[in-house]
Amino acid sequence: NLTITLDAGSCLVEQSAMVRMSVLNDCLRSIFNAEKRGKRQVLVRPVSKVIVKFLQQMMKHGYIGEFEIVDDHRSGKIVVELIGRINKCGVISPRFDVCHNEIEQWVVNLLPARQFGHIILSTSLGIMDHEEARRKHTGGKVLGFFY
Repeated sequence: NLTITLDAGSCLVEQSAMVRMSVLNDCLRSIFNAEKRGKRQVLVRPVSKVIVKFLQQMMKHGYIGEFEIVDDHRSGKIVVELIGRINKCGVISPRFDVCHNEIEQWVVNLLPARQFGHIILSTSLGIMDHEEARRKHTGGKVLGFFY
């Protein structure tokens, strides 16, 4: 996008750039699209602590293989190994508050079955899935889900 502004004989060229609204959403979208296309790995950028914790939860539950963080002295990149287990993953925006007794209703609304899939919450005890949050008897904000 290029904007040219003319005033009093001078030419001023302004460059307007697109802004990333949700880096977590971009990450999960590119992982899901690569998974649908049957790719073995995907490059995700930029890196954030939330993305790393979300990917660690996905790896812990066996939905992705290992991932490697590449430091390029900018915003960073992550190379994620895909193993073909992700059916759907997404971000919940806005990040709704969830009490520990409301977690079950979110599971019913988001996941296809009780024993299948995970909702990721950002709690005061760290980023964890809904089962761990229920065990620790804590609530938080909903980040996203995968199954």
